[in-house]
Amino acid sequence: MFRQIGSAVAFALCVALPAQAEEVTTFSLDNGMDVVVIEDHRAPVAVNMVWYRVGAADEPPGVSGIAHFLEHLMFKGTETLEPGEFSAIVEANGGSDNAFTSQDYTGYFQRVAADRLDLMMEMEADRMVNLILSEDEVLPERDVILEERNQRIENSPGSLFREQTTAAQYMNHPYGIPIIGWRHEMEDLSQEDALAFYDLYYAPNNAILIVAGDVAPDDVRRMAETHFGPIPANPDLPERARPQEPPQLSERRLTFEDARVSQPYVMRSYLAPERDAGAQKEAAALVFLSQLLGGSGTTSLMGRVLQIEEQSALYTTSFYDGVSLDDTSFNVLVMPVPGRSLAEAEADMDRMIARFLEEGVDMAQFERLKMQIRASEIYKKDSIQGLARAYGEALTSGLTVEDVQAWPEILQAVTPEDVMSAAERLFDKRRAVTGFLQKPQAPAEEMTQ
Repeated sequence: MFRQIGSAVAFALCVALPAQAEEVTTFSLDNGMDVVVIEDHRAPVAVNMVWYRVGAADEPPGVSGIAHFLEHLMFKGTETLEPGEFSAIVEANGGSDNAFTSQDYTGYFQRVAADRLDLMMEMEADRMVNLILSEDEVLPERDVILEERNQRIENSPGSLFREQTTAAQYMNHPYGIPIIGWRHEMEDLSQEDALAFYDLYYAPNNAILIVAGDVAPDDVRRMAETHFGPIPANPDLPERARPQEPPQLSERRLTFEDARVSQPYVMRSYLAPERDAGAQKEAAALVFLSQLLGGSGTTSLMGRVLQIEEQSALYTTSFYDGVSLDDTSFNVLVMPVPGRSLAEAEADMDRMIARFLEEGVDMAQFERLKMQIRASEIYKKDSIQGLARAYGEALTSGLTVEDVQAWPEILQAVTPEDVMSAAERLFDKRRAVTGFLQKPQAPAEEMTQ
């Protein structure tokens, strides 16, 4: 009864509330810095974000992890701010701040009362050009990122496994290198490496300022021109060109063994297209494919058959994220019940993919999923920080404001035929990596006469 009422309310919400585009203003400063203003006057709050069009995939060879390392070092002080003072000032003004690094971007943000926005821009502009890095600050922070790698990667068999499968997926593209870096290269990262990366990439003509919340575009322009406007563009900023993947002609397979594995599983990643500017239809179809195949443990094909009907799997999923500057991946995972081998789990995975290709899209699930996706896109607009981040991720990954605003309707325009066509192009094992994560296998007993 209550589930039916909830579904009816969700349906009514989707019909009554079209996914209208938020109010966005864009302009550029004379030095090449792009500015995006997202107005939301419900509360006197503002989010200030500076995004740099540089990530781990843009690093020079031999210094993997330098983009993430520099993100840490950006809090170490300038000519006017002591190490740690940036965040202390944000906190003293009732706000919060943080930063993040991906393969395609590095971002810094503060969430504050709207009347503190000018101060946030002043400090961000300051550290864009006046960062001071001494050996006394750099070397201890290098130990911090090494410990972060220990906690996030080395102490997690699943993370080590995914690191290995990603490296196998990309034969030539730098997406195969982990964002945090390879340990042996992280150990040698230096003050000179960080400053060289900073001097080359941290410039207004390589940055996007995104301001969301209770702000007016004219006020944001005035503040941006005051604080960022005087910073000169970097004439030596390199073109954003990366090594691309050659045709992938052979399936790759690997087995990762670790005594700490509690639940073995098989995972396969397929090289997949990303969302491209003006051409997002294929990516939208892959969003639906990931949900129909393995998005829910109760309604997706793998969840319904392997987890519920056959009870041969503890967990199944498939996932895809199309926000990427270059080709991304589509992943499928099956975790078998105890006593069932990974070879059998892989056979189950192949059987489900073949069944989907043969039987096609379940129309009832498709319509339900379309409604859920529409509702999700509407709910996302409720968070100014989430909206600002969505625009930042997209714009640093080759998309435009128009692409971001068109995305909800592109998703709604997907047809079952689009999903099947995308699936047929995607599921090619020559472009895939299949990996087994398991405990070390006991050696076979020696045979004696």
